[in-house]
Amino acid sequence: MSGNITFTIIKPGAVAHEHIGDILKMISEAGFWTAAMKYVKLSPGQASYFYDVHRGKPFFDGLVDFMTSGPILVAILERENAVEAYRKLIGNTDPAKAEPGTIRKLFAESIQRNAVHGSDSDINARKEADFFFSKSERFDRHGNFLELVP
Repeated sequence: MSGNITFTIIKPGAVAHEHIGDILKMISEAGFWTAAMKYVKLSPGQASYFYDVHRGKPFFDGLVDFMTSGPILVAILERENAVEAYRKLIGNTDPAKAEPGTIRKLFAESIQRNAVHGSDSDINARKEADFFFSKSERFDRHGNFLELVP
């Protein structure tokens, strides 16, 4: 059974190019509830920890540099089958291969500067949400605290 939350980051390039409003509108129109959202700037240590799964890969240092180059918007999104639905909405990591109308096709600069991050699994969605948000910062559609259950 698929979970009902996912996690996203609107990355520094999309923030700098003022795409936040357009991206959030697409997310909302796709039926997602924004359970938590904030604007932050990652330190190199935070970015390295968050993207540790990619440590040792040729693009790791560039990814950390990019993700610390400016502010980002982070959010927990809620919807049935959230991870799968959001991955479809954002499109392929490589915007050249992304479907027309997807977030990455519309707003990404390149595969390395692909506008948004989206969780790739229910487990990672919970881990990523917990990295950025305390329990007191996330709410369901009814204004109750959102519990992220395993």
